[in-house]
Amino acid sequence: MQSEPLYDATRKWCFLIPPIFGPLQFFIDAPFGRFAPSNDSIFVVDGIKSWIIMELVSPISFIAALYRGPWAASSSAISTPQVILTSLFIIHYLNRAIISPLRTPSRSKSHIAVALSAVVFNLTNGTLMGTYLSSPTASAFLAGAFSRPSFWAGIILWACGFAGNILHDEVLLDIRRKSKAKGKRNENKLGKEHYAIPHGYLYRYISYPNYFCEWSEWFGYALAAAPLPALMPLTETMRTVQPPWLFLWAEVLLMISRAYRGHQWYHKNFPEYPKERKAVVPFIF
Repeated sequence: MQSEPLYDATRKWCFLIPPIFGPLQFFIDAPFGRFAPSNDSIFVVDGIKSWIIMELVSPISFIAALYRGPWAASSSAISTPQVILTSLFIIHYLNRAIISPLRTPSRSKSHIAVALSAVVFNLTNGTLMGTYLSSPTASAFLAGAFSRPSFWAGIILWACGFAGNILHDEVLLDIRRKSKAKGKRNENKLGKEHYAIPHGYLYRYISYPNYFCEWSEWFGYALAAAPLPALMPLTETMRTVQPPWLFLWAEVLLMISRAYRGHQWYHKNFPEYPKERKAVVPFIF
């Protein structure tokens, strides 16, 4: 199959790139959200519209790869575990790309570079995930899925992470709703948001429980969907790591710096911010 070398090469680079770019973000603030650009520009775009567009890329590319990719699956050839995992991926992005942003009262504008970077990531990740899920590797691994405790543990963990993500996002949305009702939103050219200290649930322990819950969600998905990669040597890891684990790997390495910088921002802007609260992993980091 001619496309198989491309698939394998893409997997390799998706393993190698996050450890390079992730640490750099400990020193550079991505220009969106609370770090949105302070001056107006043709390169600054609407926060909600750009979010919807860049996040829709992932499920669209996922479905395209699943049904039109190198191992294109017919609906009759997909096993029940594959249908479940496909549904979970689509459900996540239905919420992330459509429901959540449309429920958001307002969102800070973003630099177009952030949106374009997200499009590249989502296009690559969605294509890899859809290609994997229709592959012989996935079919073989998922053949006995219902009899494996790890499959059900992964599904439960995905559900808990998904629910936790929505729950903690709702806390942030409530802050925006209240600030908008009170007229606190900074209506400058960039439409920056009013921020406050979030409280409740895992916010008692960490500044970014939505990140932590998303990692838990995709850890559960990977546990259910793909075999564990070899840990050593590195060449064997790159050969055996499958897209669900690559997605988790990239998310953690690319988001942990964002959580750390945001945690510092809270402490800088709110002197009363809880000192015992960690950044993104309860009691640890």
